[in-house]
Amino acid sequence: MKKFFAILGIILLLLVGYVWFTFKSGKKRPKGPKPVALAVSKHSPAFNESVQSLLDAYYNLSEAFVNWDTTAVAKHGNDLKAALDSLKVEELKVDTTGIYESALDPLANAKNEIANILNEQEIARKRTSFNLLSENLRLLFIVVKYDQGKLYWQECPMAFGDGQPGNWLSKTDDVRNPYLGTKDPQYKDGMLHCGGPKDTINFMLPESGAAMQ
Repeated sequence: MKKFFAILGIILLLLVGYVWFTFKSGKKRPKGPKPVALAVSKHSPAFNESVQSLLDAYYNLSEAFVNWDTTAVAKHGNDLKAALDSLKVEELKVDTTGIYESALDPLANAKNEIANILNEQEIARKRTSFNLLSENLRLLFIVVKYDQGKLYWQECPMAFGDGQPGNWLSKTDDVRNPYLGTKDPQYKDGMLHCGGPKDTINFMLPESGAAMQ
């Protein structure tokens, strides 16, 4: 009888051990972060590359105005002219919401203003055209819903005198004023940082950023 109970005890121990091992190994392990879907632009890589070329030329042009460098203004103005002419706007025709038609006016106006920048002799007149160029590029990026980065719409409240603001696009919220810049006859470089972000253009996808603000 004792032998029987001893065997039974061993069997029970083995059974308890099996149940415990099964339960332990069956526990759910902590899950890692869920994989995030890759951001897919609504535009083609070719279109986005053409926009990036445009922005690079524009930022260089803006910096040339900051430095009162008319030689650099001419160089980067020509770069921007070429980028505007090469913008892959034709692909917008496939969109059924009328984006292509809406983009044509600000694009044509931007081309007109860059021509004025290149043809004007006085830097003050060039800056007036730069202001209009910037406004039309802002409208263009809103229409096409540019989604490859956040653009800051900066404003200097006294770009053309008291109560006469001027605007420009920037890739950061840092202010480098292209209207007063580093060599203004009156302020020298004292107004280089005059102004600040008035608005943003932000159509980046959810995992990369928020909707337009």
